[in-house]
Amino acid sequence: MLAITISSLAAFAGEENVNKKVLDAFSQQFAGAKDVKWTAKDTYYQASFVFNGQYADAFYQLNGKLMAMVRNISSLDLPMTLQTSLKKYTGSWISDLFEISDNDGTRYYITMENAGSKIILKSDCAGNWNVFKTSVK
Repeated sequence: MLAITISSLAAFAGEENVNKKVLDAFSQQFAGAKDVKWTAKDTYYQASFVFNGQYADAFYQLNGKLMAMVRNISSLDLPMTLQTSLKKYTGSWISDLFEISDNDGTRYYITMENAGSKIILKSDCAGNWNVFKTSVK
């Protein structure tokens, strides 16, 4: 019993600043989450945690409603149409890739770099990449 209590306290470290509605919603949606760290903002809460062996972030409105989930992924986890359309970026490497899931669906953001530039691409619902931001190094 003591071990369960200690592991529960460790899993929800920092929750003393998070309201009960948000904690209850998180506990229901991500039962078994580990290493939970909360960040309180003016209009939302962010939980960073490990769930099923993956690092993730969940964003909650103050009323406990889940706004979005974000997780870093491998390029192998992308839908096949998005994987194949990256071939035109030969000579570039992936420096960041994450998935966002919210009420609008699931989108992906990928950062492609080469020696002189960086481009951030955002996926659309049709499985295409669109330029989100470009910069010169």
